[in-house]
Amino acid sequence: MNAPVTELPVIVIGAGPAGLAAAAHLTGRGIDLLVLEAGPAAGAAVREWSHVKLFSAWGEVVDPAAEKLLAPTGWTRPDPAACPSGGDWAEQYLQPLADVLGDKVRTGARVTGVSRAGRDRIVDADRDTQPFVVHVAYADGREERLFARAVIDASGTWTTPGPAGGSGLPALGERAAADRITYRVPDLTDPAVRPRYAGKRTAVIGSGASAFTALAYLADLAKADDGSGTKAVWILRRGISGGTFGGGSADQLPARGALGLAAKAAVDDGYADAVTGFRTEAIERDGDGRLVLVGEDGRRLEPVDEVVVLTGFRPDLSFLSEIRLGLDERLEAPVELAPLIDPNQHSCGTVYPHGHRELSHPEPGIYLVGMKSYGRAPTFLAMTGYEQVRSVVAAIAGDLDSADRVELTLPETGVCGGAGLFDAPEAEQTGGGCCAPAPQLVQLGAPAAASPAAEAPTGGCCG
Repeated sequence: MNAPVTELPVIVIGAGPAGLAAAAHLTGRGIDLLVLEAGPAAGAAVREWSHVKLFSAWGEVVDPAAEKLLAPTGWTRPDPAACPSGGDWAEQYLQPLADVLGDKVRTGARVTGVSRAGRDRIVDADRDTQPFVVHVAYADGREERLFARAVIDASGTWTTPGPAGGSGLPALGERAAADRITYRVPDLTDPAVRPRYAGKRTAVIGSGASAFTALAYLADLAKADDGSGTKAVWILRRGISGGTFGGGSADQLPARGALGLAAKAAVDDGYADAVTGFRTEAIERDGDGRLVLVGEDGRRLEPVDEVVVLTGFRPDLSFLSEIRLGLDERLEAPVELAPLIDPNQHSCGTVYPHGHRELSHPEPGIYLVGMKSYGRAPTFLAMTGYEQVRSVVAAIAGDLDSADRVELTLPETGVCGGAGLFDAPEAEQTGGGCCAPAPQLVQLGAPAAASPAAEAPTGGCCG
């Protein structure tokens, strides 16, 4: 490596929405770059949930710099008001963007380590003057060492889902039961997948948008001619409250609000039973090979045929072990960003504007962006990542005026209260999170019009 550090490329890890947006901004500023994608194609992770519809519309999932880069090719943005599926997003936007970037995007290139050239984690001498060194393993077995002036890690969290266990660890027996467990929303339109769930009893563990989607899909299957007898068991680690099903009509992203209403309908219509306050300790098999979930309180649930675990994601930090990161001890997000997104304090859809300063680390020149920047926190939106990379790239370019002018307005969820508050005893929840009134219990099976979720005030919880 003989080139001055400032003449080296910026390496972007991940060719997903945030990574390709970063590449577009770098291209727009004339900065050399290289995108390294572990999967076989751009948007590899998005393609794995190609059957799932986004709750954000096209107008919110296309980065402005990327659109500018695509314009000369004749590309036009689809209907801004329509919500794409993951497959639509990958094929109609991410792949064309990767095509425009050409050989600046390498697929089948897995980053296995990042460090400072000639300096391990403990060495201080001349550390900041050394380039980053990035080790890459290619799908054909080759390995390579690359050098970079800066590194933007947009590798996401898709490959590291949360476990079924209620303590953040896999439940006893969870690994042994892997043949009947999935950590993704199943594609029930796939002829190879549908028979696993049709007419079967399936446990869905989780309380977010992915769990809502799975419950809605299973309810639709139960209504189909080939789905008679399909039943979902919704496992919730906390109780049912007015915020359990999301913001409903108060959500400023209508499709997101509709997901929660669909999950509530699945329960109300009898296609799903809710089990509350259940933290999975063990997963056992009965005599027929079906799975029995055992709670930390000793409860044993009726056997199920399949388990869908949708308990969120966490960042893979293993290949950054030689880098000095400043991460919050709970969320594994950058320390300056963590208080703004902490679900123990706040779960509304508004996030304070943030950019390169909140995303910086003790190691100058490395940034975690996109979903990975949120660590274990939920409710990340694509538009957040686009604003992050715009600010980060401006900072790398030395344009601090632009980097510091961070503007971000996110649609409200219509839900109050952080996740941590809902785990507390009822007497401690009187504050209701970020605004009054406090969540109220939902009577499952009651008409939708009578539920607190349906009667949520317009404008969400922070309006």
